[in-house]
Amino acid sequence: MMAILFQKVALVGIGHIGSSLARVIRRDGLAGQLVTLDSNPLHRAEALELGLVDLATADPAEAVAGADLVILATPVGTYAELAAALAPCLAPGAIVTDVGSVKMAVIRDVGPVLPEGVHLVPGHPIAGTEHSGPSSGFAELFQGRWCILTPPPGTDEAAVARVVQLWEAAGSMVEIMEAGHHDRVLAITSHLPHLIAYTIVGTATDLETSLQQEVVKFSASGFRDFTRIAASDPIMWRDIFLNNREAVLEVLQRFSEDLTALQRAIRWGEGDKLQELFSRTRAIRRSIIDAKQA
Repeated sequence: MMAILFQKVALVGIGHIGSSLARVIRRDGLAGQLVTLDSNPLHRAEALELGLVDLATADPAEAVAGADLVILATPVGTYAELAAALAPCLAPGAIVTDVGSVKMAVIRDVGPVLPEGVHLVPGHPIAGTEHSGPSSGFAELFQGRWCILTPPPGTDEAAVARVVQLWEAAGSMVEIMEAGHHDRVLAITSHLPHLIAYTIVGTATDLETSLQQEVVKFSASGFRDFTRIAASDPIMWRDIFLNNREAVLEVLQRFSEDLTALQRAIRWGEGDKLQELFSRTRAIRRSIIDAKQA
């Protein structure tokens, strides 16, 4: 068991990521008290039943009173309203962090409403499954995965160091990055693949019934992998695309141009072009495996 890092941690949202982090905090004794704020009464009851938290409440003031760490673990689109409700209740010196997949939006929606002396350290653990809810979490989720922190310039270094400690305790490798750069990187590594997956599975659902049944029956690994990605939380992903629209649209434009070139190569039977592309992309897969991120 590690030393206590925080006297009181308030987890805002106890879904997949929030409950996984709660399990880490419980396992390693990182908090004196662990509380969740969640609007869903079923989630609150489940979190208590699983022993993930000491207190589950729907009252923002009760949740964050005296907390030295507040973790936003809800869809990014909820941050502005939550921050406004939480801000007057935050203790001086408290650290506010999050687990969202878009970081400029956190700085935009949360930063301006926080009181003087409260530190904002946005974070993004690059981990997760398509499952949701308190029972879907597990403490090993973050093991060997990256967590990117995007503290705005001038953020208190001691506050950043404490958030780094939390993620390292969870088994993550931590990288500090500028928020806009993070959003551009994730647009290609995460957001575009999800958009493509939703589109492909959506195309399959629009097929005539007989063909649709065959697609499900004979799903090969490619389509099966897309359905796994497309089963992710629809509200969370709606908010990600709306809050990272510029970076997503830019990379989507590039993708559309590349797709058109590929379409042309297939139409004109240009096998050498196809083979060259497939050879180059294979190397990316090998490098991901070498980096132990497969």
